[in-house]
Amino acid sequence: MSNSTLRSPSTDDESPTTTDETGAEPDAVLELDTVVKEYGHETAVESLSLDVREGELLTMLGPSGCGKTTTLRMMAGLERPDDGEIRLRGERISGDEFVEPENRDVGIVFQDFALFPHLTVAENIAFGLTEADEMETEERVSELLELVGLESHRDRTPDQLSGGQQQRVALARSLAPEPEILLLDEPFSNLDVKLRVEMREEVRAILKEAGVTAVSVTHDQEEALSISDRVAVMNGGQIEQVGRPEMVFEHPESRFVASFLGQAGFVSGRLGDGRVDTALRTFDADQLEGLTEEYDGAVVDVLVRPDDLRARATEGDAADGHIVHRQYTGPSFVYHVELGSGELVYCQHNHVKDFEIGQPVDVELMADHTLAWYPSE
Repeated sequence: MSNSTLRSPSTDDESPTTTDETGAEPDAVLELDTVVKEYGHETAVESLSLDVREGELLTMLGPSGCGKTTTLRMMAGLERPDDGEIRLRGERISGDEFVEPENRDVGIVFQDFALFPHLTVAENIAFGLTEADEMETEERVSELLELVGLESHRDRTPDQLSGGQQQRVALARSLAPEPEILLLDEPFSNLDVKLRVEMREEVRAILKEAGVTAVSVTHDQEEALSISDRVAVMNGGQIEQVGRPEMVFEHPESRFVASFLGQAGFVSGRLGDGRVDTALRTFDADQLEGLTEEYDGAVVDVLVRPDDLRARATEGDAADGHIVHRQYTGPSFVYHVELGSGELVYCQHNHVKDFEIGQPVDVELMADHTLAWYPSE
């Protein structure tokens, strides 16, 4: 048995986020077809296939070393695939033929923004407009300064700007030549937490207003889920799942995706007679997503997230488990509960609900949606 959930047609996370006037799926701007990248005996990217659709912001999300940055660099032409091919607007740019980065019509925003310190904001933005005359350059620079809200900063140098302003200049410079696709490498990692949240929404708005197709790379789950049209979760050089943020989070196809996106608890349960018996409760098997009769009698692991569960103080043998840790987030507490079975689950409560470490508790399943599950390992 695989470790993927069995999915019903209604949870198809490959559905496009946008359609044209005919209702058709947007065309693919960039296509990766079974791309491989090796460094010595180590495979960084393994038979990876991915389409990036017209006008979308797709984010490659995964832990350090999963291959996401290597994949981005192959898209840009900064790395050559060892196998497979990459196509831009249907034209092969990596594979049997290799198009150099400067000839790919691809824009890049680097982590450190890479602005030229001796040039003004306007000069930085104009740097890539080598084929435009002076009037065309001035018009394009003014248009982009307005787009990123920096009209009054055109004559300043990068050292006179805040981190967020520098990022907007880097974005405008990359957009100036009107690339077919824009690549963003950990674009918010050098900003403080508050500015990071502000800038990711601002950058998304700028990209949408400009109508740009973009690929971003990050290890920040909240960032990926909040700004992306689609998310591609990577692990070990491969894509585990790709789809709309809410589908990937709510219907993870593997234990890795479930565990990487947010806090994930798993409770083991045995299926039988339309019921699931777990260390928490017995509940209706219809609550498991995409369940089929072939699993009757099987042992499965059910995914429960903090907002699916509530803890209630109790004593003695009536307890399902006890509090082993509590995490204060400001608006809420997330309590880590060790069940009598030894399994660990998480319960989210309003910040006014205060349990002590060691407190025996009952745990109630509050979920009013179907639950993802995986064949027991």
